[in-house]
Amino acid sequence: MDAPAILYRLRTGQPLSDEELAWFARGLADGSVGDAQAGAFAMAVCLKGLSEAERVGLTLAMRDSGHVMAWSLPGPAIDKHSTGGIGDAVSLILAPALAACGAYVPMISGRGLGHTGGTLDKLEAIPGLSTEVDEERFREIVARCGAAIVAATAELAPADRRLYAIRDITSTVESIDLITASILSKKLAAGLEALVLDVKVGSGAFMATMEEARALAQSLVRAANGAGCPTRALITDMDQPLARATGNALEVAEVMAVLTEGAEGRLRELSERLSGELLALAGLVASPEEGAARAADAIASGAAAERFGQMVTALGGPTDFLQNWRTQLPAAPVVREVPAPRAGYVAAIDGRALGNAVVRLGGGRLVAGQKIDPAVGLSDLALLGEHRAEGEPLACVHAASEEAAARAAEAVATAYGLAETPPALPPLVHERIA
Repeated sequence: MDAPAILYRLRTGQPLSDEELAWFARGLADGSVGDAQAGAFAMAVCLKGLSEAERVGLTLAMRDSGHVMAWSLPGPAIDKHSTGGIGDAVSLILAPALAACGAYVPMISGRGLGHTGGTLDKLEAIPGLSTEVDEERFREIVARCGAAIVAATAELAPADRRLYAIRDITSTVESIDLITASILSKKLAAGLEALVLDVKVGSGAFMATMEEARALAQSLVRAANGAGCPTRALITDMDQPLARATGNALEVAEVMAVLTEGAEGRLRELSERLSGELLALAGLVASPEEGAARAADAIASGAAAERFGQMVTALGGPTDFLQNWRTQLPAAPVVREVPAPRAGYVAAIDGRALGNAVVRLGGGRLVAGQKIDPAVGLSDLALLGEHRAEGEPLACVHAASEEAAARAAEAVATAYGLAETPPALPPLVHERIA
């Protein structure tokens, strides 16, 4: 086989075999496929598309381009993946809740992407904590704590790392075929026995319409199941932030309010529902509803908080974080309220604008490798349907300077739409793809 022959078959609509896809993925990983050939592959897939069988084949080929983990644990190794949103800190609640229910969660996660936050950046807002661990340490933490949230090593799915960089500079990021293979190759390389996918839709999501979200969810579920990993997806609402805060330390504070104080809200509800799906998929309960109730009990009893505290300590964080998180999380020097310009009900929220405001505050990256400020962000966010009198706060800006706070406040005010009557509220979960 050679790259030109594979590219010709792809360009002319001829089906690619598993062997051809495996050859190309190995070439991406070891460099024998050049950048021009990788770019041509990405563009041809984007324009021509792949069949369902080819999508599974590419996913497995990229998974197998590097090391594939295997587990020998007393319970199932399971995980979840979100396509990204605003105030989405579900992983930090779900992982310890599942661990408290008898599952093991080897979660290989990512950093912020575009206007959405990253789980690793949120965790690393905790002083001393590092998600960069080797495989031996990763296995130790999972076995002892029941969950570990870490960064991917260079040995996992190296073909995806190469192809993702190529996609970013060839305007092929939005290809559902390539998104599917990229997400699943990394998750399946972690040796999972079950996976749940949280596909976001709305103003704060990458998928703005139900048609786009449904197509991606169906592609991911079919490819993952075709690759041998039992998988379901929930299409969930992102027309408003999932929590009342966005920004790394501020979202950790929201998580701790759930785990240690029993705070209610959309963040907790979705964490319980996704946990329920996973516990049912893994055979630990009879139904997603029973699983959600089990997860709720783990949160209410403090068992999930205990697992979270163990994981924080194992990753280098404070041993007393559960007790003293309010004083240990970094805080921004400037906090400014964003007043409502007039009275009204919150009828629309531009989630992407809120996310971009946090990025520009320094809470995300404008260029790869940029150092972020974990303390900045937005808190006390008004949600859909809530009424604000003129001058009442829509949000609070946490910034490093007065100038940055003023710019963010202007962006936040523009992101909110107010109306004289309350809007119809979207459901938290739009669809379940099984």
